[in-house]
Amino acid sequence: MSKESVLFLCTHNAARSQMAEAFLPKHGGERLEAVSAGLEPTAVHPLTVRVMNEVGLDIAGQQAKGLDVFLGKTTIQIASIVCEQAQKNCPHIFPFAMQRLYWPFEDPAAADGTAAEQLQKFRDVRDQIEAKILEWLKKSASSA
Repeated sequence: MSKESVLFLCTHNAARSQMAEAFLPKHGGERLEAVSAGLEPTAVHPLTVRVMNEVGLDIAGQQAKGLDVFLGKTTIQIASIVCEQAQKNCPHIFPFAMQRLYWPFEDPAAADGTAAEQLQKFRDVRDQIEAKILEWLKKSASSA
């Protein structure tokens, strides 16, 4: 049985989509393959790496990727847009995905405040993403 491919898309592929890409194999890896990309890829944010390490997921080797890595080269069954800006900028980019999800999460990299407050925002978004993936996997399993 081949795995279904899930693409997590955000603007920079620096935080939210990277987190989702790491959580999906942890919770649904037996039947799903996760990839991520950004519309304007930059670099994986250091706080993304840090907060994922806190939950036992090492993503230090991950790099930000653009859509060109996947478009026309990889079959994507499910596309999940995890950023409001990406949703606005490419509402019809995935006609080839069998299912499209929209899970907007606040951009932790845009958080203001002290270093501790910024770190907490990354933790909050990380936890929201994990909860959403777990909820989605549970619903998917019950409807399968």
